[in-house]
Amino acid sequence: MIKKSINQSVPASFLAAFLLLSGCASVNLDSHVAQTPNEALELAAGEDNRTTAQQYLLRIASRFQDEGNHEDARTILESNQLDQMAPGLEGEKRLLAMTSATALEDSDWADSITAGLTPDAFIEYAPDQMARAADLQARTYELAGDRVGAAMTLMLLAQTDPEADVQQLHDRIWQLLQTLSEQELADASAKAIGYENQGWLELAALVREPGVSLDEQGRVVRRWQNNWPGHPAAQVPPSELQLIATLATSRPEKIALALPLEGPFASAGKAIRDGFLSAYYLDESADRSKTDIRVINTSGEDFAELYNELSSSNFDLIVGPLEKEALAELAAMNTLPVPALGLNYLPEGSAPPDGLYQYGLSAEDEARQIADRLVDEDLDHVLVLIPQGEWGDRVERALLNRLQERNGVALDIERFFPEDNLRTVTADLLGITVSRNRAIQVERTIGIDVEFEARRRQDADAIVMVAEPTIARQFKPLFAFYFGGDLPVYSPSIVYGGTPNPSRDRDLNDVIFTDIPWVLGENNELRDQAREHLKGTQGQLGRLFAMGADAWQLSKRLPLLRQLDSASIDGQTGVLTMTRQGSIHRSQLWARFSNGSPELLPELQPSSEDEQAPPRNSDGEDARQPGTI
Repeated sequence: MIKKSINQSVPASFLAAFLLLSGCASVNLDSHVAQTPNEALELAAGEDNRTTAQQYLLRIASRFQDEGNHEDARTILESNQLDQMAPGLEGEKRLLAMTSATALEDSDWADSITAGLTPDAFIEYAPDQMARAADLQARTYELAGDRVGAAMTLMLLAQTDPEADVQQLHDRIWQLLQTLSEQELADASAKAIGYENQGWLELAALVREPGVSLDEQGRVVRRWQNNWPGHPAAQVPPSELQLIATLATSRPEKIALALPLEGPFASAGKAIRDGFLSAYYLDESADRSKTDIRVINTSGEDFAELYNELSSSNFDLIVGPLEKEALAELAAMNTLPVPALGLNYLPEGSAPPDGLYQYGLSAEDEARQIADRLVDEDLDHVLVLIPQGEWGDRVERALLNRLQERNGVALDIERFFPEDNLRTVTADLLGITVSRNRAIQVERTIGIDVEFEARRRQDADAIVMVAEPTIARQFKPLFAFYFGGDLPVYSPSIVYGGTPNPSRDRDLNDVIFTDIPWVLGENNELRDQAREHLKGTQGQLGRLFAMGADAWQLSKRLPLLRQLDSASIDGQTGVLTMTRQGSIHRSQLWARFSNGSPELLPELQPSSEDEQAPPRNSDGEDARQPGTI
């Protein structure tokens, strides 16, 4: 009776451990189920047979995994009782460890699991476990930062598993190879053994060569297929390469370039037109015997009616409209029978119809990039100056949203009109006004004058200054006057006129800003020829000219960009990527004013944490650019 009472009132886990340690009874590990990792480890420690003890621990760890409790499984699997595995149990332990390491995203554990592991390790598993083991092994390699090991694991799986989804495996292999740095790819190629591995790495290196255009990439892929006719990737190419190889044959041949050439938007429309046509005529891959570009003046036209007319005239693509109102007319349609590359953006939250793409010089893109750079440089508490108006509203919203996504904070935001007293605006931003008001209140309270020196707020890391050059040149010296000269200042491209003006821009020294490659980049053939032969290719019109040039490049690649998250274009206005909703985003260059002229800054190197968790743009797409097309 006593024994029965004890069993009912004392937890079974405690009783089992107590009986085992006291020597009064033994526990049958074959049937016992531990409730905690510590209980399992204590019971296993009391078992004389190492194989039996380790089998028990693996069974309990597997049970924890089935319950979704990977933390407790990790406690068992990383215990010293499983350091030296009995014969035949090492593979089972590794499989369980890879399962929990990937579930927990534990990169340190993944690194220890893959230490000494070879890509062919999964082949030792039974046929019904091999595919799962290979998948876990590849994911563990990737979690540990060894993308070469992950890719080679999948290459072997594609060769050894007759039931494997070869297309899916080849797509995964290609995605991994694309993320390798130039040095990683070169090192892997030097060490590669075997026909399949060597072929994959050669293909990745050929497609990646600098200056290889989209059309040349297609020819490179076809030549590689001819040289490696028996290679698995030649028979079932990755989906991206299939698209690239066939894209030239599916390019739009009859294009309507629909732009306003009269009225208030005439200058912008003409600059975009000139950029589009200049890029077309400089494009050696363009087949001018087949390509027909018609320039349509949209001034004063109802764009919805014009679109219906153009769509019935056998056009393959319409580039336009430029005006937001006209774009809204297109967006009101349920579907577009002929694709349209709109040269502006719909309001945030709008759902575009099928066939509508959106591209422009978005101020929101620049605001998000400023937020990203600030946080990447550990400047996550910022003060912000933004002009009043609808444009400023959009910049503010984009900046604040991205700061919030990246755990940054806008301590204060001052909105201003150009005619405002900029001294007062600056004093308010830096907390000088609050400091003075506090001193005045003290004087009133105690009834006597006090010596007072104003101090700026001390919690700010940086200033975001959104202002045109004439206003920015006034703000920057005021920061120093109000004791904020030590704060770094970041700005969008609006701060720079587009051409060097050292005598006037010296007041902007040390301001860091982002701008398009057309303005900041070096060795640009299109820009050099345009400035030599055409007017209106500098300043803001020059940026619109560059936008037109990129609209031509986009016209050839819209399906590829939409279907492949990894695809991008190294364009005149930045590295261009597309969301699944058809919206184009730009990643620009960075410069710092020095002696009144912009000096190009190097790209920030991503941390290991950034590599594991890539930043995503506002539409939830991966914002990395592993390769350009």
